Amino acid sequence: MQTVKNGDTVRVHYHGKLDDGTTFDSSEGRDPLEFTVGSGQVIKGFDDAVLDMQPGDKKTVEIPVEHAYGERNDDMLLEYPLSEFPADMKPEPGMELHMSDDEGNVFPVVITEVLDESVVLDANHALAGKDLVFEIELVSIV
Repeated sequence: MQTVKNGDTVRVHYHGKLDDGTTFDSSEGRDPLEFTVGSGQVIKGFDDAVLDMQPGDKKTVEIPVEHAYGERNDDMLLEYPLSEFPADMKPEPGMELHMSDDEGNVFPVVITEVLDESVVLDANHALAGKDLVFEIELVSIV
């Protein structure tokens, strides 16, 4: 039977949890996730986990922070002037927003603090700094 190798396109069902058991994502009730192994479409630890699997195989894998979304980076905390927000918007800690860079790439940020004349935005990935656990089922090699 064929096993997964780099460059293969695969379809998987998954259940992603934090190491405390909290679910952060799952393919349950959706089509399987399809990606090309080794292409950077998924985190390195997930890519590595599917290697050598065969269709129908299931496994649970722990992915350390360095093979997931990396450590939190304080350089990703940005101070943004309150005057740049729409007049009818009241920024509050925990509020999720989307910003774009000079090239038009859109990325999510979370307000962590509201100061007198600015807000502090956290542009770290929500899962940065966290070890992850995935239950993976290889549905098929396309």
